[in-house]
Amino acid sequence: MSQFTRRSFMGGALAVTAGTVLPTSRCLGANDDIRVAVIGFNGRGVGHIGDLAKMKGVRLVALCDVDPAVLAREASKLSKQGIEVQTYTDVRKVMESKEIDAITTATPNHWHSLIGIWACQSGKDAYIEKPISHNVWEGRQLVKAARKYKRIVQGGTQNRSNGRLKAAVEYVQGGNLGKIRAIYGLCYKPRQSIGTGAGTLPSGLDYDLWCGPAAMTPLKRPKLHYDWHWVYETGNGDMGNQGIHQMDVARWFLGVDALSPRVMSIGGRVGYTDAGETPNTQVIVHDYDRAPLFFETRGLPKGKQFHEARAWNSNMDAPDWFPNGRGISVVVDCEGGKVFDGQGNVAAYDQQGRKIKDFESIGDGTDHMENFIQAVRERKPELLHADCLETHLSSALCHTGMISHRLGKGARPEETMEKIRSNATLAARYESMKEHLVRNGVDLSSSQLTVGPWLQFDPKKERFIDNDEANEMLTREYRKGYVVPGKV
Repeated sequence: MSQFTRRSFMGGALAVTAGTVLPTSRCLGANDDIRVAVIGFNGRGVGHIGDLAKMKGVRLVALCDVDPAVLAREASKLSKQGIEVQTYTDVRKVMESKEIDAITTATPNHWHSLIGIWACQSGKDAYIEKPISHNVWEGRQLVKAARKYKRIVQGGTQNRSNGRLKAAVEYVQGGNLGKIRAIYGLCYKPRQSIGTGAGTLPSGLDYDLWCGPAAMTPLKRPKLHYDWHWVYETGNGDMGNQGIHQMDVARWFLGVDALSPRVMSIGGRVGYTDAGETPNTQVIVHDYDRAPLFFETRGLPKGKQFHEARAWNSNMDAPDWFPNGRGISVVVDCEGGKVFDGQGNVAAYDQQGRKIKDFESIGDGTDHMENFIQAVRERKPELLHADCLETHLSSALCHTGMISHRLGKGARPEETMEKIRSNATLAARYESMKEHLVRNGVDLSSSQLTVGPWLQFDPKKERFIDNDEANEMLTREYRKGYVVPGKV
């Protein structure tokens, strides 16, 4: 049997042979606790710790975070509850442990797929926060690893465990509102400037390990933590942060199990100058044959009514026909009406805006983490509400939209409108975007917004058609010791 060693990691892949199940994979009895380690918890991972610590049949045995202060903080909290855990700063040591059955991870995005693949190769099941990947290719590699090593891998798209949404999806797909005309996802979430200038790394943090698969460049922003979302090396903007949830719900309603055959983007980072790179204002179109999927990101605070920059779920110029004007939402526009999902409010309306149905929860009633643990215990990936393949596809929709943006060029408003005039819905959303930017003091007379090209995509091969530059952006250059393997 192959041995799992740190040297294996440093070579960029694990020393395992096809079909090998490593010693950390054990047969669980009905009364055995599932031993879990949480990796990365300066944000969403704190929720993982809380959920697992109180879950029957689960034993939280380890915590791992590259920031020693964050690690000590959460270990101390558990100790006060009478829960003693092994602590690690190096994720590779977690993978070597034979005392861990499963891991959950909420590290920065650039680590997600590699940690998931390493977990599969080490015989561990994995719960991986959204987006499940930092780029399209590595997400598919994670799916391959889960299948090869017969691991349970759940993505952190928690809406898949929402019983009301499940009922709404079945209602729409059952034809009760007729054909879907279009689906809209909104991520209207105010974001402040992250500032400029070199920052100071947290004391004791191993920056080489924090960077992992990403390029190890000097910190060019005041704060390391969280603001990595807005830098391409480590994050995927708000579309890959908050918007991935709404993208996943939109694709779920649409009922497609592949990436879109055409995609384009309009957007930019406007309203302030800071160290961020990703758009804070954007609309992308995934041109599915079944119906188009429009997705919008807005990060500036002022809408038709002023909302403080820290307000959650503010209007920010949501279309007038969006019920309640919610800014974090999905609307399914059908021939016979609309279904609206707005952070817990899931209902159907006729085309005159009258509510015709509130959806009651269906399904097994388990929350997302409980669902993962149930599938781990029963060794049945089919029980998962969000198998890694589903989360890969939705994450990849975010990535392909961003690729169009990054390949785009600045254009004045009249130039942009000329390019999109034939698509009436896209033109209308662009006009709304312009109104929103004017309210926020953005001068549109210059070429501040980028218009991306229409990119043709082969959903089966997960490759762009006749576009080498776009295909290069489906993956990245990995650093030695942190390489996502080409053969998992």
